[in-house]
Amino acid sequence: MKILVGYRGSNVGKDLLELAVQHAKAFSGEVLLVTSLPGGDKTTTEHVYEAEEKLEKAKEFFNKLGIKNETHLLVRGKTAGEDIVAFASDKGCDEILIGVRSRSKVGKILFGSTAQFVILKAHCPVTSIK
Repeated sequence: MKILVGYRGSNVGKDLLELAVQHAKAFSGEVLLVTSLPGGDKTTTEHVYEAEEKLEKAKEFFNKLGIKNETHLLVRGKTAGEDIVAFASDKGCDEILIGVRSRSKVGKILFGSTAQFVILKAHCPVTSIK
């Protein structure tokens, strides 16, 4: 079983990693840790280094527990939601784990929601964590 974790290393990130561990152990799964950056002038070298560092720390966390994992930093000019859905489909993932930031309804309308996009467009089950 392939479990994609949309990972940014934020406060929700720890809960995502712990859930991924539970699912990987229960289903003999492998974890694909994915961070998506928009690219272009919106992504600085500093953003890339920071994302790589967070992914590496998450990889070490899974390695210590003996859970097969891969990290992927995506900079493909897509929104995070589009990137995660496309990558999950390309890799044949069986589940997506994603964090949800609480926002007002107005905020979601104005800014969109990565989690909302993933939940609506993914080819596989999506589990969200708040």
